[in-house]
Amino acid sequence: MIAIPGGPFRMGGDDPDQFPSDGEGPVRTVTLSPYLIDATAVTTAQYATFVKATGYVTDAERFGWSFVFHLLLTAEAERHVLDGTIPGAPWWRAVRGADWRHPDGPGSDLTSRQNHPVTHVSWNDATAYATWIGKRLPTEAEWENAARGGLDQATYPWGNELTPRGQHRCNIWQGTFPTHNTREDGHVGPAPVKSYRPNGYGLYNTSGNVWEWCADWWSTTWHAEDRPDTRTDPRGPATGQARVVRGGSYLCHESYCNRYRVAARTSNTPDSSTGHTGFRCALDAEPPRGCPTSPRR
Repeated sequence: MIAIPGGPFRMGGDDPDQFPSDGEGPVRTVTLSPYLIDATAVTTAQYATFVKATGYVTDAERFGWSFVFHLLLTAEAERHVLDGTIPGAPWWRAVRGADWRHPDGPGSDLTSRQNHPVTHVSWNDATAYATWIGKRLPTEAEWENAARGGLDQATYPWGNELTPRGQHRCNIWQGTFPTHNTREDGHVGPAPVKSYRPNGYGLYNTSGNVWEWCADWWSTTWHAEDRPDTRTDPRGPATGQARVVRGGSYLCHESYCNRYRVAARTSNTPDSSTGHTGFRCALDAEPPRGCPTSPRR
């Protein structure tokens, strides 16, 4: 894990490309206590260790299906696509048998993906893993502060230019979305968790690759009010219908969803799972006495 110093940082954004309806602003000074956060997203190998030790069954496995991006479907998975499409997002397919073990649907496996981020995990599934290993999900403020890597109000974790000196720094969509990906960054689907350069704090892939669950309930207005609970170690609203996800994914593209910017945010319901959402864990800098810091066996 990476130790993140406490103190103030400027959270949110007012980029010209922002989505005002997402509540990316206002830019505000938020003060955090010191904390630790994983350098990478949790991998399929790490999640497999958790499942083997506990017998945990994910939401996707209980429901019997999950969402897979249409270009990643295996030939076998094509035969397991459920009827219907998602309004406004027809590139998603609800696939019977898609889950964290079978990320592209039946016929796919984890043989070559041990160091890839685990996907098809809901907020509930991510929280279960974090609790088992003695950690927790980061708050949205902790996630953004760590993702910025010490830079103040930069668009990306490495600065303001998407491809400095022509070099790709993240796994997002190139080409014509959603039909043709040129793979200029080297990947169509998820990339290994240590792909590309880490940011100034040593975190990998805080832009693109997979969305990452945060602890907070989603709101587009709660954080706008200047109060102690929104400016010092904010935890988000007390209740809600959806949870925050941050960072963007391999499907983000400037033509429709440039949410790979550090200030960008969106949400999903706690039991939802997709092939482009994972998580990383956080921990208080000084865990309460008796709090485990390694898997229980």
